Amino acid sequence: MNADRPKKKKIVKTIQIDLDKCNGCRACEMACSTFHARPRYASNNPARSRVRVLFDPLRDLYVPVYAGDYAPAECCGRDRYTIEGKTYDECGFCRASCPSRDLFKEPDSGLPLKCDMCQEDPELKEPMCVQWCITDALTYVEREEEVEEENAAQPEELETGLEALADKFGLEKIAEAVARLAAARKG
Repeated sequence: MNADRPKKKKIVKTIQIDLDKCNGCRACEMACSTFHARPRYASNNPARSRVRVLFDPLRDLYVPVYAGDYAPAECCGRDRYTIEGKTYDECGFCRASCPSRDLFKEPDSGLPLKCDMCQEDPELKEPMCVQWCITDALTYVEREEEVEEENAAQPEELETGLEALADKFGLEKIAEAVARLAAARKG
């Protein structure tokens, strides 16, 4: 970390997960999928949810996981962790949409899904999954962190989506589809 770089304060929004409280009701999945439906609240499809409840039947364990950033490559980590006598696979805690699993991908297009904390207009006090969690297994937390100022802008959602489509279909097919769309809109 460079001490000469200017620092700024940033509000970090997260959802804390208490595995001991989750009973697997999946209300969080339904609330998320209906909030992100188009038009809003018109339908529910847990496959489009940005939060998923994973279930380990051998240990009767439910693990809510919410979607993080898109990862264009598989990770190398396949470690196991034992926490209070329970063993967990590292992949189960991973929030990324990646090539090795379809957990956080739009079912129709294959585009990666990412939790946006339901920060659309109008802004909600808490994400829908937290509001609908009847056991308080999900808790919304805001904290302030000091971060280095970025010189370059982060990739926008559009670029991330295009990268995922290019990985899936190839850049040439994406260019052809954009050309067809442009021609259809002009004509």
